Amino acid sequence: MRGPVVVLGDTLLDRDVEGVVNRLCPDSPVPVLDETVATDRPGGAGLAAVFAAAQGAEVVLVTALADDAGGARLSALLAAAGVQVYPLALSGATPEKIRLRARGRVLLRHDRGGASGEPGQPSDEVLRVIAAASAVLVSDYGRGVARQPALRDALAATRAPVVWDPHPRGPAAVPGVHLATPNESEVRELVPALPGASRLATASRGAQGLRRRWRAGAVAVTLGGDGALLCHAGSTPLVVPTPGSAEGDTCGAGDRFAAAASLALAQGALVSEAVQVAVAEASAYVAGGGVATALPPPAPTVRARSAPGPRALQPSPRGGAVADRVGVAAVATLLGEVRAAGGTVVATGGCFDLLHAGHVATLEAARQLGDCLIVCLNSDASVAGLKGPDRPVQSEADRSRLLAALSCVDAVLIFDESTPETALSWVRPDVWVKGGDYATGGGDASVTLPEAEVLRRWGGNTVVVPYLDGRSTTDLIVRTLAERTR
Repeated sequence: MRGPVVVLGDTLLDRDVEGVVNRLCPDSPVPVLDETVATDRPGGAGLAAVFAAAQGAEVVLVTALADDAGGARLSALLAAAGVQVYPLALSGATPEKIRLRARGRVLLRHDRGGASGEPGQPSDEVLRVIAAASAVLVSDYGRGVARQPALRDALAATRAPVVWDPHPRGPAAVPGVHLATPNESEVRELVPALPGASRLATASRGAQGLRRRWRAGAVAVTLGGDGALLCHAGSTPLVVPTPGSAEGDTCGAGDRFAAAASLALAQGALVSEAVQVAVAEASAYVAGGGVATALPPPAPTVRARSAPGPRALQPSPRGGAVADRVGVAAVATLLGEVRAAGGTVVATGGCFDLLHAGHVATLEAARQLGDCLIVCLNSDASVAGLKGPDRPVQSEADRSRLLAALSCVDAVLIFDESTPETALSWVRPDVWVKGGDYATGGGDASVTLPEAEVLRRWGGNTVVVPYLDGRSTTDLIVRTLAERTR
């Protein structure tokens, strides 16, 4: 493959809540589910991207993320799965699908997130990565990303094979896609069936109708446990049966099918070969237990918690308690306010193990570059991994409280990973700031910051601000230990 596999579309947060039912509700004849475990995972385009990444491909996901806890959780889950997220802004809330389950069966699905938000404009870097793709999968869940005009123009212009997994509430496929992959029910909604027609006749008629309407190279209608029906330009469709029994949880099977077909096309397969691979992959996925067994273990989340301490904290100059400015909820509220006012979001990051004058100088300079400053703070586990088992000197609770108490800091976000990439993909700052000694010890601006590539995904900028000479946490610790041993 000459470039990454790009997955483009709407990402949802899926949550499976498993429990047991032993009684009815006293005020209504409905079962009471006692929760035993809950599992979060990316849904929609995010799930298709995770499937592709699990096969060893380099995967880029172009999707819209909201400024809320759900968006932060999705960012962490996708990064942990090896997916490079190129986020667009998303107005409104993260869409969530919650399945309440008992003994492996779904009792109820609860959807929340409200009406579809409007995705933001893609950056030049997003358009570049689409042009360089080895294949593009459009995973449309009817929430607006596939309608974005600049993205549609980029899809129409790319030379890579495009697979379009449609949604009845979504837009028509971009003309010229290599393969569209609707399921039976989607075909019936998009192309009305003739009365009395057989199942195969209905699928074939619908596929040919969509192929002509969308000017697609081919349309493969997925038939559940019976495989798929592929229609090319000729009059005779190709039926690809499943290799064996495929009974089980079918949640995500369509995403697995589309992801497998996209990977096969990226590797040079014919469309008919790609569909055969996709049927085999989706069948094995369902027979193997479905989404519950196919995904890697859940990722740690960017934690939505505040620093512990007494409830009666001193109010900051901006109002509210210091602890109210630590965590995902605090950052989400701040992002919403600043972006609604058209402001500039600035972020910086680090361990801040012993807060000193050099840190303060950097933070004050960073705050002057925009309308708010968010500090991405390495957790205790992250600091220990970077600095060694003797660090940090101060706990993340103390470090976050000290930072939040500064008048130049508007919010603090604690992250567990070794780099802030996951946090940045959610926050999407306009400006990322590091101290001037970061690159070479002397403020050499010609050295590229490691976060610069991440910022380019949404059109953000990285800058270096002057750093006070002679201030270093490590040097402070060394000098302190030397003084104690005299």
